[in-house]
Amino acid sequence: MTTHMNGTRQEWLAARLELLEAEKELTHRSDALARKRQELPWVRIDKDYRFETDEGSASLADLFRGRSQLLVYHFMFGTDYEAGCPSCSSIADGFNGIAVHLANHDVTLSAVSRAPLVKLQAYKRRMGWTFPWASSHGSDFNADFNIWFSEAQQREGDVEYNYRREAAFAWRPGQEGGGESAEADIAAMCGTDVATFHRDRPGMSAFVREGDAVYHTYSTYARGLDGLWGMYQWLDRAPRGRNETGVWWRRHDEYGRR
Repeated sequence: MTTHMNGTRQEWLAARLELLEAEKELTHRSDALARKRQELPWVRIDKDYRFETDEGSASLADLFRGRSQLLVYHFMFGTDYEAGCPSCSSIADGFNGIAVHLANHDVTLSAVSRAPLVKLQAYKRRMGWTFPWASSHGSDFNADFNIWFSEAQQREGDVEYNYRREAAFAWRPGQEGGGESAEADIAAMCGTDVATFHRDRPGMSAFVREGDAVYHTYSTYARGLDGLWGMYQWLDRAPRGRNETGVWWRRHDEYGRR
């Protein structure tokens, strides 16, 4: 028998109407935050970043694919990874369905990762994805947008991620790369250790193009990506919510495997 509070339909409706007011307030606050994002100053990018794409070598301007707006998902797939981050993969599972709609609204959605293009292409085929995915291998792009850090930065506490400086990474004796169990599980799913895994971070950045000029307009990281992670938006509306006790998700082709 359930231990959750039960009630009549009338009691449910009264509670639901009260919740509705809170939901409306949150929606209005979210609308106001969206306007504040759009009001941020634009920063012109003069650095010549180079990427490798399915179509060949490309500049940041080329990633727009002729549109005026570009949304980049900073996908965690480091040069030493054997496979893409399963969390990023879960987020990216939703890209195929929306990328075509964004493309027809003057917005290109693209993923960018440090891994060589051949690794990205193989993983993309495995996942069945069709959205654009560029390799920034050999470029300063990931470092400049604060989603890749060197081992020296980790050791010296010189990592600034999500607009905060982090403490030096703790290497634990007898445990390669350190890290908590959940982090170790995800790192292992990528075929690497926790320290290496942590040098790449997730995020998204927005850009706009006017004429030949490209501007950076917005970036968000960590929990700022929650709204882009489709499964969590559904779980937040499910009876038991996120109901998590660890890393329960897998890549979509790994469920049912032992």
